Amino acid sequence: MTNSALLYEQSGPVGWINLNRPNEMNAINLQMLDEFEEILPRIANDDAVKVIVLTGKGRAFCAGADLKEILNSARLQPGEADFIDRLTERVLNVLRDFPKPVIAALNGITMAGGLETAMCADIVVAADCARIGDAHANYGVYPGAGGAAVLPRIIPLNVAKFLLFTGSTLSAEEMKIYGFVNQVVDLNSLRAETQRIAELIAEKSPIALQRMKTVANETGSKALHAALEHEQVLFRRHMRSYDAMEGLNAFSEKRRPQFKGY
Repeated sequence: MTNSALLYEQSGPVGWINLNRPNEMNAINLQMLDEFEEILPRIANDDAVKVIVLTGKGRAFCAGADLKEILNSARLQPGEADFIDRLTERVLNVLRDFPKPVIAALNGITMAGGLETAMCADIVVAADCARIGDAHANYGVYPGAGGAAVLPRIIPLNVAKFLLFTGSTLSAEEMKIYGFVNQVVDLNSLRAETQRIAELIAEKSPIALQRMKTVANETGSKALHAALEHEQVLFRRHMRSYDAMEGLNAFSEKRRPQFKGY
C-alpha cells in the first residue's frame, strides 16, 4: 500500500484520506485521481464513517497538480476527459457536494490545486507552519479548479486578488483572519485536534448535517427569500424524519440521542 497515492484509514467514525506523495509535495497525479474516484463513493456509502478528513504526508498538504501530467493530458483524443476535467468533475465537485462533512487538515504547504482542494472542505484546520496561496501565476498557469472563481467567495476580494496575482503565500494565522481557516494549532496537535472536531460533528444527526450543508452551500447563489424558502422546505421535510423525533424525545427524556441518519 506504500505505493498508493492515497492512504485511507478509519479512526472511530472518522475517515482519514492522506495524500501520499511526500517526495513530490503531494502533487496530484493521475494515480491520485484514480484512487480518489474509487475511494470517495465507497466512503459516501459507508454508514460507519460520519466525517472525512483530508490531510497530507510529509511537509506539504498539497502543492497542486503535477504539471507534467497536465501537459501529457493535452495529447488526449477529442472528447476524452483530460486531467482538469477529472480533477474538477470527479474529485473536487464530489468533495464540495459530499454528503458528509469534510475537514481539511493542512499540515504544511497548500498551493494551487492544493488550495482548490482545501476550498472544497466544510471546515479547515491548519498547522501553524502551513503556508497557503494560489501560485498559478508563478508558472504562467491559469487556475482551472476554483482558484479565481471560488476563492473570492471565501476570503475578501482584494486578498484573493493579492494571492492570485502575486503567487505569494500567507500564513495559517493570516488566513484565519481572512476567514479561510477555522482553527490554527501546533503541527504536533493537528491530528488530535482535527479528530476531536470530527468526533464532535459525528455525534450529530447525519441527515440534519447533510441538509444544513446543502442549504449553506447554495445560499450564496440565491436571493435571500429563495434561500429562506429552500431552508423551510428542508425544515418541514426534516421534521418528519426519525432523527428529528429522536432528538426531541432524547431532550425530553434527558438522555443522549441515538441518531440513525434518516
